[in-house]
Amino acid sequence: MDKTKILVVEDDFPIRNLICMTLETQGYQHLEARTGEEAVRLAASDKPKVMLLDLGLPDMDGVEIIKRVRTWSSMPIIVISARSEDADKVEALDAGADDYLTKPFSVEEFLARLRVALRRVRSLEEYQQDENSRYMNGALTINYAAACVYVNDKPVHLTPIEYKLLCLLARNTGKVLTHNYILKEIWGSTLASDTPSLRVFMAALRKKIEPVPSQPRYIQTHIGVGYRMMRVEQE
Repeated sequence: MDKTKILVVEDDFPIRNLICMTLETQGYQHLEARTGEEAVRLAASDKPKVMLLDLGLPDMDGVEIIKRVRTWSSMPIIVISARSEDADKVEALDAGADDYLTKPFSVEEFLARLRVALRRVRSLEEYQQDENSRYMNGALTINYAAACVYVNDKPVHLTPIEYKLLCLLARNTGKVLTHNYILKEIWGSTLASDTPSLRVFMAALRKKIEPVPSQPRYIQTHIGVGYRMMRVEQE
C-alpha cells in the first residue's frame, strides 16, 4: 500500500469526505485543511507530496495559496474547482498549479491525475539526485549533458528553440504549462501575438519526436490553455 502523504484543501465537507475516502481506499495518507491559512501551515510543516486544492475557500482565494506555496515549494498542486472557464484555469496554472480538475469529476480521472503528479515527483527526485542523468520517456531520450535528443536510439536534430521547448516540457512532465509560461521561459515575452509562433515551433517539434504527429503521444495540447508532456510507457 502507498503511504504517500496528500494534502486535501477543501471546505465543502461532502467533497472533502469523498476525496479523503478515495485516498484511503488507495492506501494514501492524507491531511485535511478547510482554510487557506491552515493549508499553507500544513504544507510547510508536514511536507506532503501533493496538494489537492479548491479555489473557493472562506478566508482566501486558492490562487493566492498557490502563489504563497510556490515561494518555497515545488510540490505538485492539483486544483479541484467548480470554476470551469479557461481564464480561471490559466490564472491558476500561471500562478504555479500543475493541473486543473473541474467539478464534478470522476474518481477514475481524479486518481489518474494524482498518479501523474506523483510520477512527476519521483522523476524530479531522481533528476535532482543526478543532474547529468538522462531523461527517458518511452522511445524519447534527452542527454542533458551532451544536449542530444534520440528517438528509438536514433539522433534527432532540433533547432535551439525546439530543444529548449522540449527540455522545458520534459522537466515538467505531467504538468500543464500555459502559453504565457512557455513564452516567458523561452522568449522572455508574454505577448499574445507570440502565441502563433509557439504553435509553429510546437508543430515542428512534434514532427520530429512523435510517431504520428497528428495523433501526439508525448506533447498533449490543452486548447486555449497550453501544453503538457505526457509520460509514455516503453513499448
